Amino acid sequence: MQAAGIRQLDFVYISGDAYVDHPSFGAAIISRMLEAYGYSVGMICQPDWRDPESIARLGEPRLAFLVTAGNMDSMVNHYTVARKRRGADAYSPGGKTGCRPDRAVTVYCNLIRQRYKKTPLVIGGIEASLRRLAHYDYWSDRVRRSILLESGADLISYGMGEKSILAIAEALDAGIAVKDITFIPGTVYKTRDASLLKDAVQLPAFESLLPEHEEAGHKAYKKNYAESIRIQYRNTDPFSAKTLYETYGGATYVVQNPPAMPLTSQELDDVYDRAYTYTYHPSYEKDGGIPALKEIRFSLTANRGCYGGCNFCALTFHEGRIVQARSQTSVLREAKMLTELPDFKGYIHDVGGPTAQFTQPACRKQMTKGACTDKGCLFPKPCRNLEVTHSAYLQLLRKLRQLPGVKQVFVRSGIRYDYLMADPDRTFFRELCRHHISGQLRVAPEHISEQVLRHMGKPSAKVYDAFVQEFARINEKTGKEQYLVPYLMSSHPGSTLTDAVALAEYLNRIHSTPEQVQDFYPTPGTVSTCMYYTGLDPMTMEPVYVAADPHEKAMQRALIQYRKPENYELVKEALLRTGRTDLIGYDKNCLIPPRPWTERSKTGRQEKSAVRGRSAPGRKTEKRRAGTSQKRTGQSRSGSVSKNAGQNRSGSAAKKTGQDRSVHAPKKTGQNRSGAARKKT
Repeated sequence: MQAAGIRQLDFVYISGDAYVDHPSFGAAIISRMLEAYGYSVGMICQPDWRDPESIARLGEPRLAFLVTAGNMDSMVNHYTVARKRRGADAYSPGGKTGCRPDRAVTVYCNLIRQRYKKTPLVIGGIEASLRRLAHYDYWSDRVRRSILLESGADLISYGMGEKSILAIAEALDAGIAVKDITFIPGTVYKTRDASLLKDAVQLPAFESLLPEHEEAGHKAYKKNYAESIRIQYRNTDPFSAKTLYETYGGATYVVQNPPAMPLTSQELDDVYDRAYTYTYHPSYEKDGGIPALKEIRFSLTANRGCYGGCNFCALTFHEGRIVQARSQTSVLREAKMLTELPDFKGYIHDVGGPTAQFTQPACRKQMTKGACTDKGCLFPKPCRNLEVTHSAYLQLLRKLRQLPGVKQVFVRSGIRYDYLMADPDRTFFRELCRHHISGQLRVAPEHISEQVLRHMGKPSAKVYDAFVQEFARINEKTGKEQYLVPYLMSSHPGSTLTDAVALAEYLNRIHSTPEQVQDFYPTPGTVSTCMYYTGLDPMTMEPVYVAADPHEKAMQRALIQYRKPENYELVKEALLRTGRTDLIGYDKNCLIPPRPWTERSKTGRQEKSAVRGRSAPGRKTEKRRAGTSQKRTGQSRSGSVSKNAGQNRSGSAAKKTGQDRSVHAPKKTGQNRSGAARKKT
């Protein structure tokens, strides 16, 4: 501050992440945007929440404190779906844990309020955005109040945040009291003034969402919660959304303004054309740097927003359904800059966004009237108004391949195979297979049961089967041996043990053993989380089966990895429960033998079923060059739920065994294809 001649900062930004000056990190984007508009910003990253002085190091800001948990919800960052502590934190120096508290936004805000009673306090990022109204909290297993009330903050900047934070800064700089800033899109505020609620839509009161509200055993509180989620999801579009509010104690109102308008291509270019250094703060070097940067440093964000509409994903609730894309000039300018970095090796690891090939709104009306509130763009089938084209994305990839110093450009941020199959022009599909896959392509069918897929908001399994066949045909024609690695999810609402057995049978038929399985994780802000908590589909209010028992969830997970010896007893119990003893035996269609592999190995017998899907002993294998792994975080960009939220999209190569003719990656033979754990938020 002294070197810059700053006596008092305009904003002090508190973040639960270490500081990385890269546009994949929300703190970098927001601070750089404020800086570009003439405001001074000081960063306090990962302050010691046990020391009240840690948030006072830069003094009291002139305008406001800004607080975020970081690129991920702090509870998702800290705990697995089994509520066990994670062993590493990719957003902390050296990957060490314990650098931020649970419920970081609330803890940081309470710390600030102890010292600065009246300084404006604005919260944002994924944790604040998805908890902006009353929400089910998986870790405490109850509905919690809006984080605005829990934290004691004055405002929430929800969603991507660039427009709303600049409007907040302008209002504060103009001398408007923070309590009077009630008019900015993309914000949530609290008030006791009922006159501000004119034309607003009332959500069920907070008290009606609690178990104490149960009426005659009908669990009306859960129905009320589902109704609240339904209303919220039908008001996520900036063109059509109404102001929403919920009451607390009959006198306090938490009010959500409609979302901020989507950025134009020029505005999005401005976000990414700032003077980022593309590295972490030098003070982290001694600890080994920030692991999360390694996954995305040489990746390019070309778009944001997603109209895919998966129910377990919070993208609609956070980024919205309207796709916004950067200009090709801006993306190419950034790519050229990457090639000039000293440690660039010639590989661009990813180009895309939440969905790689979405480069424009789903249809023409979305930019004037918004997305439809009562139907999806792709689910259950592509809308007749959907404009399916890969031409702009294909053109961008071709230009990137021609840049001096670029050896290869990978695509790993999530290909929507249903959108790809809806395009009658196979040019992009062919070039994807020829130029942009390094051995494996990761896609997300998630399940094969039509019932489960319907509750997920995913396309029919028939679409995936057609995609698999086309993928095989194109690779055979181009002479490439490449594999599909399907992402699969266990225990999603709607998935019964019978559905899980059907999925295991499918995997057996295609000779695939997933190395990673994602248990459904009920994170804030998703339709699927509402199903998990209430047992109701909030969009239809129809009952949904929920595998809430930990033992059943363990069986569903084990069935997907039924070949693992440690899963034998769970798989056998599941087959006995579902009456599928026909899948216990030595036939090629059986999942497990009558006795565990370990028992049989002691007798010296080596049944063919015990080695099915493995490389034969002594058979030569060929290692393909592995591409750099790419995480997709469910949560990233300005704290958004986006392509890099801890979800691996590795392009690492499969091993040839000469034994499996499936286009799905064969059972592993000791070679790790992807070390990163998959997370969904």
